[in-house]
Amino acid sequence: MKSKQIIEIARKLSKPYRVSNGKKFRLKNVDPSDTGDLKAEDKPKAIEALQMGVEELAELQDVLYAQDRWSVLLIFQAMDAAGKDGTIKHVMSGVNPQGCQVSSFKVPTSEDLDHDFLWRCMKHLPERGRIGIFNRSYYEETLVVRVHPEFLAGQKLPEKCVTKNIWSERFEDIRAFERYLTRNGTIVIKFFLHVSKDEQKKRFLERLDLPEKNWKFSANDVKERGFWDDYMRAYEETIRETATEDSPWYVVPADNKWFTRAVVAAAVIDAVASLNLAYPKVSPEKLKGLSEAKKALLASQ
Repeated sequence: MKSKQIIEIARKLSKPYRVSNGKKFRLKNVDPSDTGDLKAEDKPKAIEALQMGVEELAELQDVLYAQDRWSVLLIFQAMDAAGKDGTIKHVMSGVNPQGCQVSSFKVPTSEDLDHDFLWRCMKHLPERGRIGIFNRSYYEETLVVRVHPEFLAGQKLPEKCVTKNIWSERFEDIRAFERYLTRNGTIVIKFFLHVSKDEQKKRFLERLDLPEKNWKFSANDVKERGFWDDYMRAYEETIRETATEDSPWYVVPADNKWFTRAVVAAAVIDAVASLNLAYPKVSPEKLKGLSEAKKALLASQ
């Protein structure tokens, strides 16, 4: 299958889950078990399509790296057990490690808390020609910090900065930050892997039942389930307030991992392909030098 066909398929697959104007967005309208036009029996085809997508993405990333003009930032947010790690692993499996960097953001350190809320993520922004992946991000500041106000109290903000408008102010700051990145050649694509509460419970039990998955489980995971509705409200407002045409969200159904990975790969391919990348043109002078170098090599012992 040619690249153009793959890109067209990718655009068609990912488009229904793209949110570029969040004002009318409602999370309840996205079914976590949705698989679009695909059925369960289409799973083998979807996996095959994902592999073609991985190969296409590897080719696009090679041109991105060679051109050295654009950078791409992929942000992944989700409830626990939604499949962020597995999605990143499978979708990016064919990308040259030299052109890709993954950053995971967990509990802020004391150094992080001595800076503004964007600081720790800004340090890990991708260089030109590279794809940066944030496993969680500055969006935690409008999600977990909002659900748990005690975390905000620990950020040592001046009292006058903690107003009743702090969340709308943070949304405004994030929109401005992502607009700044876009204007400087960094494409920002954000994914919310939308898993259902029932599917999360199933995956948690699997982690407890299978010894090789025990390490993934934390007692805090069960505690956070008690705040499920608060998180859903926080996610909905965050997406509504920060989805823009230049920095869209993809709200991806996550109950079926094979479908989640296919949609994420499709969205990344669509975004990178839209940059109209091309390998750098070689000047006549350099071509002449290359020709002379080839002659010298052929004549050498």
